Amino acid sequence: MRKYELVLVLKTSLSEAQRKKVIDTFKSWLKDAKFTKEEEWGQKALAYPINKEVSGYYVDFVVELENIPSDFEKRVQTNEDVLRHLLVRVK
Repeated sequence: MRKYELVLVLKTSLSEAQRKKVIDTFKSWLKDAKFTKEEEWGQKALAYPINKEVSGYYVDFVVELENIPSDFEKRVQTNEDVLRHLLVRVK
């Protein structure tokens, strides 16, 4: 199993329930994954405005799975509630 770290920057205009729904959606896209860590960093200021947003809500995951699904990146990029994301393989 490979270990990956995923950081999502979500819109701050989302309510707690909407944010939970977005996070659950991402988890459902990684069905066979084992989530070893899920940490909410909260709202932080962005270095520069993204889509007229000056702050974002940060969520960090550490995930273990064999391979990232081929359409995962496209799904993340087309999700309107995500301002930015970072997916890296951890050694």
